[in-house]
Amino acid sequence: MRRALLAVLLLLSAACAPSEEPADGPDVLRVLAGSEIKDLEPLLKRAEQEAGMRVKLTYTGTLDGAEQVASGRADTRQDATWFSSNRYLSLIDGSQAKLSTQTKIMISPVVLGMKRAKAAELGWDGKPVSWADIAAAAKDGRFSFGMTNPASSNSGFSALVGVAAALSDADDALSAEQVGSVTPRLKEFFSAQRLTAGSSGWLADAYARDSRVDGMVNYESVLLGLREPLTLVYPSDGVVTADYPLTLLASAPENKKALYDKLTAWLRTPAVQQKIMTDTHRRPIVPGVGPAPEFGSAQLIELPFPNRRSTADELIATYLNQVRVPPQTTFVLDTSGSMAGGRIDALRQALVALTGADTSASGAFSRFRNREAVTMIPFNDSATTPVPFTVPERDPGPVLADIKRFAEGLTAGGGTAIYDSLRAAYDRPAEAGHYSSIVLMTDGENTHGADYSAFEAHYRSLPEERRRTPTFVVLFGESDAEEMRAVAELTGGAVFDARSTSLSGVFKEIRGYQ
Repeated sequence: MRRALLAVLLLLSAACAPSEEPADGPDVLRVLAGSEIKDLEPLLKRAEQEAGMRVKLTYTGTLDGAEQVASGRADTRQDATWFSSNRYLSLIDGSQAKLSTQTKIMISPVVLGMKRAKAAELGWDGKPVSWADIAAAAKDGRFSFGMTNPASSNSGFSALVGVAAALSDADDALSAEQVGSVTPRLKEFFSAQRLTAGSSGWLADAYARDSRVDGMVNYESVLLGLREPLTLVYPSDGVVTADYPLTLLASAPENKKALYDKLTAWLRTPAVQQKIMTDTHRRPIVPGVGPAPEFGSAQLIELPFPNRRSTADELIATYLNQVRVPPQTTFVLDTSGSMAGGRIDALRQALVALTGADTSASGAFSRFRNREAVTMIPFNDSATTPVPFTVPERDPGPVLADIKRFAEGLTAGGGTAIYDSLRAAYDRPAEAGHYSSIVLMTDGENTHGADYSAFEAHYRSLPEERRRTPTFVVLFGESDAEEMRAVAELTGGAVFDARSTSLSGVFKEIRGYQ
């Protein structure tokens, strides 16, 4: 189990930077992809022999990827995109001019999976259940669930859109006005959320580790792939379905268009469609390839999707700032002497970006959120006194300005007491009604205070509730990668590698998990 989890952590760290293999070349199709596509990597290796081409995948979040395409930043770096959906991308002005051919490859609806005993207790294992029924049970505290962050993962975004559309009783696409009217019901629904994540795969791993949580809103494919069989609830009023369109960019050279045609034709052959279904539990999209019995007989009713970007953005912002269980976030930050110069500047910039300085859509959604409890613990020879900030539900500007001033005032000097400082973060009391997490950023090895073994012993002695707080570790500079991965594995967190990419980008990515 430890080895399997470590492998997942390594994949998460690798996802922060573009893959190095295969190298670019005339037979390589460069694809900007959502992390959901990772499970197709073994199958895509076969394309080298069977389709005579190679695929280079670079992973990104849904909103960040959409911005890269719409802004033109992907034009010279990528030939195609492969997200679970192009719906958000299609809402951005000018995006259609950046896209050429779109080919749907497979299907997976976003539904609710429940532990079988809990589904039976709720009476959801043999009768139609609506989103309103699910929301009523959530309001009454009758079950708990996990869901990905809609600002960073399409499964969470699709779930949010589906729940909002169903609860608003909208006949057509949701409007910004309807978002406001449905907010109280959304707040009741999400009061039962106990897990969040930046990707559907990491959410599944976190769910498997946390026995408290009764279910999970995720892709049908992910739910069917879990070791523990779940009862899948297909809401009778509809779902939002991922159709995984492999999309050629309009800027792609002619020779890459030929590669795209080869790949899409190969992926839609009956044998490959059958393999996709068997290996990844996604539904085939090609006529003549029948769906497996595991998909059941429930009819999929597609809920309307917002037709304006402003509505989609308003829905995400409402979720983050008003609806979701608020986060409690602690940053344990290396300010030792080795951080002097460009490194401390990078740390300042990364934190300032989270106060609203990054005005991109993905940047705006990654800023410190209304109702969030934020604590900063800079450290060198020892941990400094924790500095707490509480972002209010209304008018967050003054507190965000305070955090910005704090970040700009960070200075470097002294040694590196990693584990004493991390222990100080775990010894702080948890905020009631918050989802807690820790970010540990260091650029070197531990030189002062307790070592990893002492921290591990202390962590294992903590009450169970405190041990549920994951630590998201940022590799930077000459940090001890092996020990940092051990911290992430111990605490149920993940590793993010900032050694070959920007610290600001990594901090923004981590926000999807908080």
